[in-house]
Amino acid sequence: MPDGPDGPEDVKLKGGLIHRLRNYFLTGVVITAPIAITAYLGWKFMAYLDRQTSVLIPAKYNPENYLPFAVPGIGLLVAILGLTLIGALTANFLCRYLLQMGERIVNRMPVVRNIYSALKQIFETAISQSSTSFRQVVLVEYPRPGIWAIAFLTATTSGEVGRRFEGREMINVFLPTTPNPTSGFLLFVPREDAIFLDMSVEEGIKLVISAGMVSPPDTAGELAAQAATGPLDDIAN
Repeated sequence: MPDGPDGPEDVKLKGGLIHRLRNYFLTGVVITAPIAITAYLGWKFMAYLDRQTSVLIPAKYNPENYLPFAVPGIGLLVAILGLTLIGALTANFLCRYLLQMGERIVNRMPVVRNIYSALKQIFETAISQSSTSFRQVVLVEYPRPGIWAIAFLTATTSGEVGRRFEGREMINVFLPTTPNPTSGFLLFVPREDAIFLDMSVEEGIKLVISAGMVSPPDTAGELAAQAATGPLDDIAN
């Protein structure tokens, strides 16, 4: 006997359609949300800079006085030029001396010096071209043997710490927390106890931030599989 208009087959088809539409909607959200949020925050930041720097631009050089509409990005341009000028001035001996004098004054303030030192260290580490930064993604056993965690190789252990492990090659690794990779732990690990991964540092950071939900492609594994099956495919053809 055929099913009615609301029989089991129709219900199954409707359920499958709703499930597909739901997946399409969630996929659209995942794709567009980061782009939209980034664009919104960038626009708000640019508008904030425009408001703050508009008073610093002389009226005869402000394009908004000659155009019937506001020109976005003027504040960002002024900020970039200002920071570049400050960086150029600090290369001068006199300006560098004045900056050091200012830092000495700040270092005598109990609370302010802690905030200033922490912020200065963070920015110098993130921006300085001479910084070692993260070199490679590794796996280390943490917090106990048998459990592995993503970490980032920063350098080969040297100095007093390296001397204490004389005879063993140690490496410095940064073990980040999830989902905020800016905090974590510094670990000194024997090189032979670490597993070096082929993924890039950017892919490793994405893996940490997403709590493992975004896994990078295994490019090296795929190439090895293709190399292993290549001759067999040629023979079969």
